[in-house]
Amino acid sequence: MTEHSSTPAVTAGKRVGPLWMTLFTLAWLAIWTVQLTPIQLLLPLQLDTGAPGENWIAGVVWAGVVLSVGGLVGIIAAPVSGRWSDRTRSRWGRRRPWAIGGSLVAAVGLVLTGLVAGPVAVGGAWIVVSVGVSVASAALTAMIADQLTTQRGAASAAASSAQAVGIVVGVGAVVLIGLNVEQSYFLLAAIIAVIGSGTALLLPDAPAHELALPAPRNAARTASWRDRDFLWLLISRFVVNIGNAFGTSLLLFFLLYGVRVPSAAAQDDLLVLIVIYTVFVVIASIIAGILSDRGSASPLRRRRTITAVSAVVQAISGVVILISPSFEMTAVAAAIMGAGYGAYMAVSLAFATDLLKDPDDHARDLGLVNVSAQLGQLLGPLLGAGLVALVGGFWLLFGAAAVLSVVGAAMTYAVRTSSPASPAPTAVPR
Repeated sequence: MTEHSSTPAVTAGKRVGPLWMTLFTLAWLAIWTVQLTPIQLLLPLQLDTGAPGENWIAGVVWAGVVLSVGGLVGIIAAPVSGRWSDRTRSRWGRRRPWAIGGSLVAAVGLVLTGLVAGPVAVGGAWIVVSVGVSVASAALTAMIADQLTTQRGAASAAASSAQAVGIVVGVGAVVLIGLNVEQSYFLLAAIIAVIGSGTALLLPDAPAHELALPAPRNAARTASWRDRDFLWLLISRFVVNIGNAFGTSLLLFFLLYGVRVPSAAAQDDLLVLIVIYTVFVVIASIIAGILSDRGSASPLRRRRTITAVSAVVQAISGVVILISPSFEMTAVAAAIMGAGYGAYMAVSLAFATDLLKDPDDHARDLGLVNVSAQLGQLLGPLLGAGLVALVGGFWLLFGAAAVLSVVGAAMTYAVRTSSPASPAPTAVPR
């Protein structure tokens, strides 16, 4: 196809129905389940090297290194695959092929991660998982900007709440069914292969004959990543996500060596904390997403305010653990962090879609938005492990989590609320 075809116009109030939201939520549920279950439970179990009195800090450091280094290639994959997705014109659409391909790559990587042993081999296999997840995530996130206008907050809330539910689904299946590490990875591979690919097939995506070829780049087309407001939002998301990773990614080690929970009970206690965290993430993300979608004289200002306040709420959780590092207060902190992070991720993603400049770059630019969060979540365990090793405990880790969350909230206010909204998206094919 060598000629430009007209892109169908969309009215400003384009909405999708419950089926679209359900499929979209299931797709994200599969992605978060297969990404976060290893981060929270399986990788620490594979890399744990000792017990109290032995060299347990080495296990913490190895977990941080694998989670961070192993995911860096995936970080690069998100905007790169997003750029290719923006330029794809196929009979299957431009997002669907990448969502399916990414899901299958992630499935292969999960099988490999379950079969190998040792930090280097596990890290190499984890790279494959990260690439697949990043490719699928970039394609799915672009659908928000492509197909929605008035429901961006609700769709962002669906993606964010699925993140917390995915942890419960994955960790709950492993703990309650009693799966070993290898069996757990095989189960996760099946989840992303079946649900990830299936939802991508069913979600609407305009075929090639309904899409215009990408317009030539010229001075009139402004790249979002060069816009100061978009960049400030990316930086703030990065900082807030490092703060969140400090508070969540090393929880199993904190229970074992900070709270001194017996090893036999640590996994069960971790599941309790994850469930508490999940409930508040889901509730907060849905409420905050819907509130941010409500009509307002200044919708960008409304989203900015909710985003900043949510980051401050997350900061409070670190203070709670510093005051009383017990299991009971950790459970309270999990609820507070869940509420803050759930609202933050839902509204900041919707905020980012409002700041996009060019519909031909939606996937690439939203890939960068995903990267800002993923990079924070990947560097957080590495930096956090360094803080734990530095002081031989966890107090500095949770103090830094609180400080970074507040800094991220302050950075959000560097985003001006006069930026134009993203142009009208491509129509949803019937």
